[in-house]
Amino acid sequence: MSAATDALGSALAAEHAAIFGYGVVGARLTGAALAQAQQADAAHRDRRDRLIVRLTKVGIEAPAALPAYALPFPVTDPASAQRLAVQLEERAAAIWRVALGPTTGHDRRLALDALTDCALRAARWRRATGQQPGTVPLP
Repeated sequence: MSAATDALGSALAAEHAAIFGYGVVGARLTGAALAQAQQADAAHRDRRDRLIVRLTKVGIEAPAALPAYALPFPVTDPASAQRLAVQLEERAAAIWRVALGPTTGHDRRLALDALTDCALRAARWRRATGQQPGTVPLP
């Protein structure tokens, strides 16, 4: 594998983790916050699917999702669910930021789009929870 496909494999693992996390987040939310979580989950699922196709096309076996992922804290109510959503997006953004370095062309565009999407979703979740600052440098 190349550094670029390694980075995409790591990004795929991050997408798997985000999807798992949004299952937990969605279980504690209702209304507009639930709709926001469902949209985020769908975006991560779409990106996961595109990564699987991309890796398969270059002959790399895409890493499978783990059966479960450790959460950074208990999610017991809407506030903790929204805090987890911020962390899910921040963690995915960090992995995608690393993927920018070794990738080129279409793969770099994929990484940049993913980084941007994660940063925007994290900012929306921060705004919803009243966290300051609303965004971070170099997400």
